[in-house]
Amino acid sequence: MKRHILIAFALIVSLLGVKGQSILSPDKKITLTFALSTDGEPTYTVVKNGEVIIEESRLGLLLKGQPSLDKGFVIANSETNSKDETWSPVWGEESSIRDQHNELKVNLVQPGERSRILQITFRVFNDGIGFRYEIPEQANLRSFIVSDELTTFNLPFDPMTFWIPGDFNSNEYVYNHTRLSAIDANVGKVENGIGAKTLIGGDYIQSPVMMKSDAGLYLSIFEAALYNYPAMHLMVDRKQLSLKATLAPDAVGNKAYLIAPITLPWRTVIFSDKATDILASRIILNLNEPNKIANTEWIKPMKMIGIWWEMHVGLKSWNYSNVNQINLKSTDWTKMPPNGTHGATTENTKKYIDFAAENGIDGVLVEGWNIGWEDWAGNWKEDVFDFITPYPDFNVKEITDYARSKGVKMIMHHETSASATNYERYADTAFRFMKHFGYPAVKTGYVGYIIPRGEQHDGQWMINHYQRILEKAAGYKIMIDAHEPVRPTGQYRTWPNLMACEAARGNEFNAWSTGNPPNHETVLAFTRLLGGPMDYTPGIFKIKRSYYQPSQTEQLHSTLVKQLALYVTMYSPMVMAADLPENYRQRMDAFQFIKDVKTDWEKTLYLEAEPGEYITTARKAKNSNEWFIGAITGENARETKLTLSFLPAGSTMVATIYADAKDADWKTNPEAYTIQSYRVDSKTQLKLKMAAGGGAAISIRPIESEKDKKLKKL
Repeated sequence: MKRHILIAFALIVSLLGVKGQSILSPDKKITLTFALSTDGEPTYTVVKNGEVIIEESRLGLLLKGQPSLDKGFVIANSETNSKDETWSPVWGEESSIRDQHNELKVNLVQPGERSRILQITFRVFNDGIGFRYEIPEQANLRSFIVSDELTTFNLPFDPMTFWIPGDFNSNEYVYNHTRLSAIDANVGKVENGIGAKTLIGGDYIQSPVMMKSDAGLYLSIFEAALYNYPAMHLMVDRKQLSLKATLAPDAVGNKAYLIAPITLPWRTVIFSDKATDILASRIILNLNEPNKIANTEWIKPMKMIGIWWEMHVGLKSWNYSNVNQINLKSTDWTKMPPNGTHGATTENTKKYIDFAAENGIDGVLVEGWNIGWEDWAGNWKEDVFDFITPYPDFNVKEITDYARSKGVKMIMHHETSASATNYERYADTAFRFMKHFGYPAVKTGYVGYIIPRGEQHDGQWMINHYQRILEKAAGYKIMIDAHEPVRPTGQYRTWPNLMACEAARGNEFNAWSTGNPPNHETVLAFTRLLGGPMDYTPGIFKIKRSYYQPSQTEQLHSTLVKQLALYVTMYSPMVMAADLPENYRQRMDAFQFIKDVKTDWEKTLYLEAEPGEYITTARKAKNSNEWFIGAITGENARETKLTLSFLPAGSTMVATIYADAKDADWKTNPEAYTIQSYRVDSKTQLKLKMAAGGGAAISIRPIESEKDKKLKKL
């Protein structure tokens, strides 16, 4: 890691009686001011270039059964520090990341015989701010229970807001787009799809939330480095245009159980007058701790296919038998009647392995391979899966040997049925099983209401559970792709074996619900993906469900080309080619882009973006001269011009453009596309036309043959 400290100093001075402190961003355009009210309540204000971004907003914590950390404070002293360093992630969207910020740490004291200390650390970047509470070791505050957090974000305007309803158990919702003052989270009651959803109330939404003021300011409120604490939701005050932190309670109504010394997660505000700056911000990552895994050679980005989509479209089943009552300990599977539609068979898995080997796909994921799927959904059972016992028609050793002979990795699947206690009991056994058979990665799942009963997906207990599993997996050198977890907050910097998460409404909703609207993926980039890569499972080529079942009307709200572009606009180092091999074989010319696109990047450029409308992203592959461009649009057709000025000057390269056909449309003609190759250079201007719900995908590589040299130059 290259580290260069421009300024490093710690100045401690007595400030009793002084009511405030200010700190500037490195470029001196942002001013964050901390102050105490007349009642000793901590507050903060954020201003950029004279424009108020966050009006004076309250800070503090309420504690159960003892005086709270909310008022009666004086400023004992403060410390300031500045940092400018560059660090290299194990994998990611770029090979190096700059962390430049100024820091103010304010030490607050509640005077008296039972005096207590609260520290608040603020970091100001050129594109936003972060702050967190720190409770140092002290005689009068050791263990305590948080009953509420008072963190507030008061806005001076009524922005257009992209939001999903507050729900401590699910983030699988379609995004709404309204004024902040018009938010009514009760709309979530009409949502369909996976169950285990529980709305908090009409005034509650989830973070991250994306906003845009009438003056053109883009603003995101989120958090970073979430450990040992509930995920932050937000309560909306529609009249005051204010958002307040809201935390998931446990089974008895408490929010968090803490022991000093402790630091809480960062609260973040990212803002700019350019939408692309929000996507390019690395504040969330920079507020996480450096990598804690000493040897990372085993952590490798990869592509996968899998026995998965055919279950979602109704061709196959996860369960082996249709008997709906089983007992994990005593059911005799040799006597269970097979249903004839089980997807995870030895024979079917070998077909996927063959396709992966033929096309340079790294791994094969298999869902439904292990006993227990017959009655796991909705029964809230404790002992559903043991994660090591296969169905009678799935021969683990035979499949492992076959995959190894083809140079393909097998990827494990652990659906926990949200029984976290059961998973923790079996985790070591399950991971040893994986190591024995050479599985380098696991996709975990948490569909359902949590066991222990009364806990919630976003509560402190589950946050700690996810972390325990992540660290245990790291001990076995296993990578994780987590589904139905809390949304990530940059932890993959610290624990880079966390390759991807779902934690949002993914592509599978297009198979059996009303689906994801065309603008969905353009919003996810400004919300869910700010915290880390998403396993969105792109790459569906058969867009309409009627292909499988003529009576079905569901389909993806996407063209085929947009599915290709998502491999660039929605980053994941563990990415799936989600459709069936036979569907890809019918369109191998289009599948070539999925074969070519990379999973680890040296540089990422966000060329243009508008939340809910469009995104165009260019990425340079790590250790390569190849570039890839993805452009997606929402429900409106779009034309755009791109200058390839990021290409090396003086070099001519080959660009292969995968584009929507002239008559393409996500509703009426979603699978129509064209593929053309040209010679390009840094002065080339591309003109792209995208259909409604469409996109464009472009691969750019050095000239390799005489045939390349004869291509037409744009």
